Amino acid sequence: MTEDRFGESVRDTVSAEHRAALDSAAARLEEEFGGLSAPSDIESALVSSYERLAATGTVSDQLPLSAERFARERLIASAKAEGRPVASGPAVLFVCTHNAGRSQMALGFFTRLVGDQASGWSGGSNPDPVVNPLVVAAMAERGVDIAAEFPKPWTDEFLRAADVVIDMGCGDTDPIVSGHRFEQWPLRDPAGQGIEEVREIRDDIEARVRRLIANLGLPVRD
Repeated sequence: MTEDRFGESVRDTVSAEHRAALDSAAARLEEEFGGLSAPSDIESALVSSYERLAATGTVSDQLPLSAERFARERLIASAKAEGRPVASGPAVLFVCTHNAGRSQMALGFFTRLVGDQASGWSGGSNPDPVVNPLVVAAMAERGVDIAAEFPKPWTDEFLRAADVVIDMGCGDTDPIVSGHRFEQWPLRDPAGQGIEEVREIRDDIEARVRRLIANLGLPVRD
């Protein structure tokens, strides 16, 4: 992975250790997606994922691994949007402002309840550096582990691939896409709330996710 692959905003801050980690990540992604995407597209997805997460303030030592995970999701979404066989079932994108609370909870419940019957992604218009710790704790109480999740922006790949886009309350930056189902869920932001309020928001989100799954005609895997 050459230096000129990075934009000026991060080029001087990418350490040798991160370059080596990204080289290894690129090799893994090329092995996984080699039959679906060109090597240049895979590397581009990885580099741009790294740059976007760096811009959000993602913890530095987690950046290469987080960028690999983000790039993998984007490559899957891109392949799905272009009709290439990578995942079955409908795809749902949950969006909110910071991708640190509401959309993370919704995705956590959706993934837990549908398994591999559908694809789910989440993103924010202005991602925070980390997921709200009280949100992580409240989800753990319901047996859903989102401790390894990280805020990220929603991207064009997700918008094109999603059959359903759920706005969790960002409002001012609704990513409405023609021909796709769009829903608005008016929900309080858990940021700055205590654990009891976060639990109430969590339970509201779970009920809404269960209704969504039923509307999609998918069985729930409790």
